[in-house]
Amino acid sequence: MAEKRWIAETLFDDMGFRMTYEVERVLYETQTDHQHLVLFENKFFGKMLMLDGATQISSRDEYVYQEMMSHVPLFAHGKAKEVLIVGGGDCGIAEEVLKHKTVKRLTQVEIDESVIKFSKEHYPEFTKPVFADRRFESVIDDGFKYVGETDRRFDVIIVDSTDPQGPGAILFTKEFYARCKRCLAKGGVLITQNGVPFFQSGELTTTIGHFRKLFADATCYVAAIPVYIGGHMAMGFASDDKKLRQTPAKVIAERYRKAGRFKTKYWSPELHVGAFALPRFIADLVDKAGKKR
Repeated sequence: MAEKRWIAETLFDDMGFRMTYEVERVLYETQTDHQHLVLFENKFFGKMLMLDGATQISSRDEYVYQEMMSHVPLFAHGKAKEVLIVGGGDCGIAEEVLKHKTVKRLTQVEIDESVIKFSKEHYPEFTKPVFADRRFESVIDDGFKYVGETDRRFDVIIVDSTDPQGPGAILFTKEFYARCKRCLAKGGVLITQNGVPFFQSGELTTTIGHFRKLFADATCYVAAIPVYIGGHMAMGFASDDKKLRQTPAKVIAERYRKAGRFKTKYWSPELHVGAFALPRFIADLVDKAGKKR
């Protein structure tokens, strides 16, 4: 009998530990022009996608990340019509964004065309409704280049990037965030994924430090996503409108009602507000970020 294969997440090798997942079945594995991609089944987390040794998504808890990356900025804004996703090739976030009736056009810029092709085959539950929606536009391009050159302006920009390694590294730079601000409409909001602060504090503080030099309001909110080990995951939040993240739960609830009260499994109006109440150690990281020592 063949020995079971185990696949390790190598993201924290420099810290001296790995999370390793037993493989029930490898569904797809390849080396693209940009990264190593493997999709496999685990008996607990279900279908799991890893890029360059870092877990991207699992079918067991994908809803947490996707709902929090999309519904928080869109309901905080309240009337977003033009939305941009940088990355997000699996289309999970795009599916959530398109549940908002205010959105007139959603543009997704993914650098790796093979990820889109792969997702159409292996994540049809996301890609089919997204590509069937006339409001959706898929662009294969370098996100850094796109936000530096486009003439369009967006109410919400969501950066669904990998960790700051490989092709995703440039999406954590001040120049990239400045380019995002350049194509944000007045009162717009920028959202980023900033890892798990317990293990990746530098990822969060670097981003917030850059935000502080560019935006009037720079902070993060958190969500607990089991497959991303280490506790809370941080989502960066930047805007020149300081009122956006202070929107009361009753206002968020009314916007949710008008949106049709679509089904969620994690996000709620009350959780939306509570997500900005940071654990003390994360609040301290945000408070100190970008300050001169």
